[in-house]
Amino acid sequence: MDWLSYLNPLMEGAWVTIRLALYSTLLGAVFSFLFGIGRLSRSLPCRWTSIALIEVFRGTSLLVQLFWLFFALPVLGQALGMDLRLPPVVAGTLALSLNIGAYGAEVVRGAIQAVPRSQHEAAKALDFTPRQTMWRIAIPQAIPEMMPSFCNLAVQNLKDTALVSLIGLGDLAFQAERVRNFTQDSVGVYTLLLLMYFGMALVLAGLMRLLETHVGRWRARGV
Repeated sequence: MDWLSYLNPLMEGAWVTIRLALYSTLLGAVFSFLFGIGRLSRSLPCRWTSIALIEVFRGTSLLVQLFWLFFALPVLGQALGMDLRLPPVVAGTLALSLNIGAYGAEVVRGAIQAVPRSQHEAAKALDFTPRQTMWRIAIPQAIPEMMPSFCNLAVQNLKDTALVSLIGLGDLAFQAERVRNFTQDSVGVYTLLLLMYFGMALVLAGLMRLLETHVGRWRARGV
């Protein structure tokens, strides 16, 4: 087989990787805000729950988290009389999004805390409630500061998707390994794999920079 003949199965895997990266990045952004804002909550149960989740998912390996969700969770569910089996795509998306959410939560927390104290005092003078201050003053000003870090996390998440091949999900890394096993052409297959991940990372980084620019203009207009 020549290198061009490898492209068909690799492109099929690349499409799975793109969808997985998209789903997990979007869900990870949601977890980032939930955990990050929860860590700043005045409610002790909410704050400590957020801290616990952040530390667990930052302090353990993504690979272990993935294996736990896919292999250990069904066993636990069986012991409890429940069916907790997750399809590979769900387990992969959940593990990736929780992991990126834990790291993103610190980005959210830091950006919100970086909003000048005078803004909070002005909101208080206008008789804003703490919730109104958070959602109408702090978060809109903090979002542009989060964007560079979120761009890095999104690219890192794209590269981390390769781990889902270990639970049988037919992503780019999984398809590349199948082709390599069939052809024994490690140089050709892994070179294409390297270039395809690099290309997807460049496109994703470019899209995130466009989003960052758009958010910066949105902030400049004072919206």
